[in-house]
Amino acid sequence: MLNSYAPPEATIPYPARMLDFASLAAQPRAEGWLSLSSKLRDARAVIDKLHQKGSSKVLFPRTTGPHMTGVLLNTAGGVTGGDRFHVSAEAGADTHLILTTQAAERAYRAQPGETGRLNNSVTVAAGARVDWLPQETILYDGADLNRRLSLNIAASSKVLVVEPVIFGRIAMKETVNALRFEDRVDLTRDGVPVFADRTRINGDAATLLERPSIGAGSCAMANVLFAAPDAARFLDPARKMMPQTGGVSLIRDGVLFARIMAPDGFDLRIFLLPLIQLLSVTPLPRTWMI
Repeated sequence: MLNSYAPPEATIPYPARMLDFASLAAQPRAEGWLSLSSKLRDARAVIDKLHQKGSSKVLFPRTTGPHMTGVLLNTAGGVTGGDRFHVSAEAGADTHLILTTQAAERAYRAQPGETGRLNNSVTVAAGARVDWLPQETILYDGADLNRRLSLNIAASSKVLVVEPVIFGRIAMKETVNALRFEDRVDLTRDGVPVFADRTRINGDAATLLERPSIGAGSCAMANVLFAAPDAARFLDPARKMMPQTGGVSLIRDGVLFARIMAPDGFDLRIFLLPLIQLLSVTPLPRTWMI
């Protein structure tokens, strides 16, 4: 005779096992934490400390030269309302750390009242350098994204920051009519604030970007920040690379900032890649060339 068996949950009345979907909707859909630091060993940058959790991962491809490259991955496949991601990177003294992404990040439609948040911090010790080179962030219709990057550098260090953004892909006939996007970048040098940039778009992004004073019809933009003791020597060469819809300035001693607007991501890269190569001391990461 066979003995019958009922799993414990089968004895629980069905209503008691029902999920409270209303409360779940307010919870983060994806979370990721990544903490990384580098140190110098045998004249090369190597991993000092590494902690990764949730949907944030990092890969370290083989590279030639003294620098170390980290490729950031979001295993959730994108960002939507309620998601939380944090990256903390620190370049130890006299090291060169390059951080990029495997592919473009995507900010998808969010539920009402829910915001996706990306909080990143970069610390650069004396004599060190960090190249923060994520690929494009693509904003879809209905996205709600709050992004913050905090940079803390020493007077003798260098940092290159590139942040390209695409407001819908023209080739896919995407139009961003509803968007909440806040972007904040802060740079301190030896503890003293030396640069701050704020971008906020709330509403019909396509209509706002048509205005001559905002985008003049552009659907793509990139901010490039370069802080280094010798930043001033790159000003004239960078200006020669600028399109009519771009500009570059020496914000203060040792801080160079450029903003480029373009009709789409393809045109943006035409002007952006040479500028990155001008300000870099290494070739572009391979992920940018795939």
